Amino acid sequence: MNYRKDKYGNDISILGYGCMRFSRSGGKVDVDKAEEEILAAFRGGVNYYDTAYVYPGSEAALGEILERNHIRGQVAIATKLPHYLIKAADSMEKYFREQLRRLRTDYVDYYLMHMLTDVQTWERLKGLGVVEWLEEKRNSGEIRQVGFSYHGNSDMFCQLVDEYHWDFCQIQYNYMDENSQAGRRGLQYAASKGLPVIIMEPLRGGKLVNNLPEEAKKLFDAHPVKHTPAGWALRWLWNQPEVTCVLSGMNSREMVEDNVKTASEVSVGELGPDEEGMLQKVVQAINAKMKVGCTGCGYCMPCPKNVDIPGTFAAYNRRYSEGKMAALMEYFMCTAMRRTSSAASNCIQCGKCERHCPQHIEIRKELKNARRQLEGPVYRIGRKIVSVFRLY
Repeated sequence: MNYRKDKYGNDISILGYGCMRFSRSGGKVDVDKAEEEILAAFRGGVNYYDTAYVYPGSEAALGEILERNHIRGQVAIATKLPHYLIKAADSMEKYFREQLRRLRTDYVDYYLMHMLTDVQTWERLKGLGVVEWLEEKRNSGEIRQVGFSYHGNSDMFCQLVDEYHWDFCQIQYNYMDENSQAGRRGLQYAASKGLPVIIMEPLRGGKLVNNLPEEAKKLFDAHPVKHTPAGWALRWLWNQPEVTCVLSGMNSREMVEDNVKTASEVSVGELGPDEEGMLQKVVQAINAKMKVGCTGCGYCMPCPKNVDIPGTFAAYNRRYSEGKMAALMEYFMCTAMRRTSSAASNCIQCGKCERHCPQHIEIRKELKNARRQLEGPVYRIGRKIVSVFRLY
């Protein structure tokens, strides 16, 4: 296993265990199966285990497995504060105490603000005393390091990086999202500030393995260097020194062993121009069904009505490459989960964005198309539910 350093010089395995996708049986986490897989990862050198309050059964299963195998002190637990459920200061302590009970521990190594969406949300939490609460937990040793996870565009991500003395951060990043979400720009900005970066969705929920078009498969097969599609995706990430740890939602022994093997072999800079060029062709093959030729450059931003134009187009394109639900989930997180909506329906057709688009996209027209596809009844109901939770 290869390791990279956190902010304080501790070794983190470059492969982390994402505990959101534990196998389930009868509606509950299959703890025995998860135990076998976690122990295989542990023996392979994986020392970073990521869970969250809202992952059903995950924290409790992880805590049970670590306790009964007496390995809690040999691994790092990362879990997350569900800040979107918090309406009062004492709620932070309540949720945290519940998490410690579930995890069967008296401290958390890496504690994240879960899905921190924008600066306004962070300001609301500050108003509830989150900074003082976090400092108290740091001082007591109950929380060792503080970070945040993020879905959204690179501009807001960079702003959030500068809002607090974070110890680390977590972003969605893969060879398809190089110029969307926080993207390479966000990755490099966080690293320039000394923040370790944890990567989630390296395979886009398995889509970069299971839903590849035939043309993409042919490109992998024709390349003289042979790796699995998952291996290529992981190697692309680990090729970048700014990437500290890549989370994989491993739910089979074979997946664990394959990923551990890859993480033990890789080195920064191993992918050369030929490999990078091949992966760019894979991206083009996947994007062949794209509706909008947006590169995510962000020149159209900021929108005077707060529309997340690159994020909207990324989700709209995903609708045609990965399906309706994947697109809706991405769009919902990037627009409705924010303190101030950044939905396409905010557009007032002013045209300011189009004057700055190097791709000469008819942005106003395409935002209307995206709205029709993405802001249906399910989205509208979800947005109302979010707004109710935010009343305080």
